[in-house]
Amino acid sequence: MNDPTTIRRLYGRRQGHKLRQGQAALVEDMLPAVAVPDTGPIDATTLFGDAKGHERPLEVEIGFGAGEHLAGQAAMRPDHGFIGCEPFLNGVVGALGHLRDGGLTNVRLHMGDALQVIERLPDASLTRVYLLHPDPWRKARHAKRRMVNHGPLDLIAAKLKPGCEFRLGTDDPTYCRWSMMIMDQRRDFDWLATRPADFLTRPDDWPETRYERKARRKGHEVWYFRYIRR
Repeated sequence: MNDPTTIRRLYGRRQGHKLRQGQAALVEDMLPAVAVPDTGPIDATTLFGDAKGHERPLEVEIGFGAGEHLAGQAAMRPDHGFIGCEPFLNGVVGALGHLRDGGLTNVRLHMGDALQVIERLPDASLTRVYLLHPDPWRKARHAKRRMVNHGPLDLIAAKLKPGCEFRLGTDDPTYCRWSMMIMDQRRDFDWLATRPADFLTRPDDWPETRYERKARRKGHEVWYFRYIRR
């Protein structure tokens, strides 16, 4: 397996605008109750208190933005457990608001590196992994920073159950071409698309995000990739 630590360093800002009083209160009061434990192995029992032998299916979103998609998926499948990872504080605040407003209790959040959480899960324990609109790092010298690289994909493949799904969304042509090239080199994933409409049309169970709406307003094409773990 390639070493996923090749992108361990998190690039970019961690916080944008200053938090309002209500937002700061969410972080102080709510985040500790839904935060992924800082250390040790994690599974449905440690995260949600499930009884051994009756653990719920687990799904992970890498970089959940403001949390619309994460909350939408969690609302659609309340019997599943969701782990959202996002290094950006304002995004975490957005997700906390969605959890509060939707009364969602099946989500756990990690403010930081998603790979550090994924590697602590048991092998073949995930039913879905989402990577939506990741930073494209357009310059060639920054390609190693992209999440779609063999190191992170080796880890994702190890944690996905056979027959389960990795979803990738992007509106960046460079990232689209790069991802298709990298995924075509994989022998542990099958691309579900059989015709252009399969990756140009957002599936019904793929909630739209504000980032995606913004991209469409700018006239960007959006691509939806679905891969099954062999």
